[in-house]
Parts: sequence; C-alpha cells; structure tokens
Amino acid sequence: MRPGVRVGIDVGTLRIGVARSDRDGLLATPVQTIQRTGDAPIAELVAIITELEAVEVIIGLPLSLSGAHTASTEDALIVARELALKADTPCRVIDERLTTVSAHSALRSAGKKQKQTRSVIDQVAAVMILQHALDSERSSGNLPGKELSEFPAQ
Repeated sequence: MRPGVRVGIDVGTLRIGVARSDRDGLLATPVQTIQRTGDAPIAELVAIITELEAVEVIIGLPLSLSGAHTASTEDALIVARELALKADTPCRVIDERLTTVSAHSALRSAGKKQKQTRSVIDQVAAVMILQHALDSERSSGNLPGKELSEFPAQ
C-alpha cells in the first residue's frame, strides 16, 4: 500500500461530500460537505486537498445499474477534470453505484431519520467510495478505479 493521505469525493447535484484517509491508507473518515454554488466548490476542494497534502484524489463515478454513463456521470467527470487541473494531484475515478443508497441504509440502521442525515449523507457516501478504493488497492496491489485519462472530454 502506498503511503499518503487520499481524498475521496462524492459529487452530487446539490452537495459534494469529502472524506480523507489516514497516512497509511487504512481508514477513510468524513471531512465535510460542500454546497455546490458557482465555482466555489472547486476552490474549496483544492484547498482541502492542498491542506491535507493528499497524494491522490478518488472521485466516485455514478453509473447506471447497467454500467452506462448518465448526466451525473458526466457531471462527476467535469468536476474530476477541473480538480486534476487546479489541484495538481492525481485523480482517479471509481464506480460508485449504490453508495448513496448504502449510505442512507447505514444511517437508518444507526437510528438517524432522513431529515437528520441531509448534512452528512454525502460525507458518508464519500467515505464509502474512498474506503472501497483503499480496500481494493490493499487486496489487489493495483491502483483503484481508473485513470481520468480513460474518459476523454466530450
């Protein structure tokens, strides 16, 4: 497992969830939720990535259940490309099908009502995305997900 902090990102239409790993890449923890208004989210994300001295950014790629690209997929790729340019940190994308559904389920199991979870649901999804990437790299020895270059701009 490569050393260094990784940042996980769940791109939503209204909010962006952010998570981070420890320096050993063992455990993902929530950082914050960023509201999507104008260009501010990219600047906030770059500031977080820089402050944490992240060695890599893992962005969830929302695909349809069949694996096809959707409008949300393209939105996540746009954010990923902007981050790759502005943060000067390698960005990878990883399949995140059903992570938000799983995050809702986990919070419900913890006794949280949906109204109580709005502020953290995106963070929980980001934790799930990042933890999956960390576990995948640790078990396979390969980099998680795919390089951003595998998705040419449209």
